[in-house]
Amino acid sequence: MTGPLQGLRVLDISTIIAAPFAATLLGDYGADVLKVEMPGAGDGARGFGPFKDGRSLWWKVINRGKDLVTLDLRQPEGVALFKRLLPDFDVLVENFRPGTLDRWGLSKEVLWQIQPRLVILRTTGFGQTGPYRDRPAFARVFEAMAGLTYITGEPDGEPMHAGYPLGDAIGGLFGAVGVLAALWKRAADRDAPGEEIDLSLTESILRVLEFLPIEYDQLGAVRERSGNRNQYSSPSAVYRTRDGHWVTLAGSTAAIWANNCRAIGRADLIADPRFATNGQRTEHAGELNRIFSDWCADHILDEVLAAFRENHGVIGPIYGIDQVFADPQVQARGAIVPVPDEDFGSVRMQAVVPRFTRDPGSVRGAGGGLGRDNRRIYGERLGLTAEEIADLAKRKVI
Repeated sequence: MTGPLQGLRVLDISTIIAAPFAATLLGDYGADVLKVEMPGAGDGARGFGPFKDGRSLWWKVINRGKDLVTLDLRQPEGVALFKRLLPDFDVLVENFRPGTLDRWGLSKEVLWQIQPRLVILRTTGFGQTGPYRDRPAFARVFEAMAGLTYITGEPDGEPMHAGYPLGDAIGGLFGAVGVLAALWKRAADRDAPGEEIDLSLTESILRVLEFLPIEYDQLGAVRERSGNRNQYSSPSAVYRTRDGHWVTLAGSTAAIWANNCRAIGRADLIADPRFATNGQRTEHAGELNRIFSDWCADHILDEVLAAFRENHGVIGPIYGIDQVFADPQVQARGAIVPVPDEDFGSVRMQAVVPRFTRDPGSVRGAGGGLGRDNRRIYGERLGLTAEEIADLAKRKVI
């Protein structure tokens, strides 16, 4: 194992996407992550497509780099085994409804009695308190209730979700950051007690919306949908090229605005008093977007990109994933890496982000089969014999 978190041990008993993603990120950075699943069914994410030969490919990414065991925490024997495992771990990641672990005899007081410095990450849709604490929530729900879905889509159309559950990914990032913040206090103070982190996925989405709350608070404004037109910078939208490709334009600074104008041969726009500031340009967004859209429609993609490169403008092609794989920057950086996989030999997926120069992280392997490491983990860490492990499996404790 490599990475700056070498030596950190994470016990992941969470399911689906957001919380497991937080644990996976810690594993990317070098932590030793042990994922615990329910015997028989396992994590519900194993049933998420796309599939190849009946195997979930999504599973292989979201739970990469983890050791995998099964354990039924609803059974007293399962709880007893869990308590024996816990002293070896620094972090516990869970996403059960509030109070679930307490009912199983694993309250935070019990957990801290066993491991006083344990960092507990609790991930739920709405948090551990409040009237919605017991409600189930998936990404589409908390994206909607935090305000993200409302501002996404065409002005005269329905609110839109992205084609991927961004809320889960954003929540997982906040979860990993929260764990690292708690660990810093422990590193700075060897006597610091454990920490409980209450991560609301709805609040995670709300946090990244930045100016929407203060805009409403101070101006009474409810931001509406604007399609692909940027509401705070202009010109900035999505345009189609003559050969049928799509590009996206950006640039709110005066210098980039001028460069973008030169790229389309319209340096005259720079001195136009209607477009002197970003605010004024935003007021005339419709006219400016038509100018840039018409120019792109008269040129093929390579001509568009070359003109903007030559004039130091800011425009980018809108890629499908096949084009991401083929992009020279992605290839040069090794942003997609081959990873060992027990089913298909090798699969390709995203590299570790961000990159550490002195102590880089790594992807040790794709997510594997249910209970793959039962024999090794229970044998090596708890000293159980092969017969004891087989008996626990037969009784579906593991």
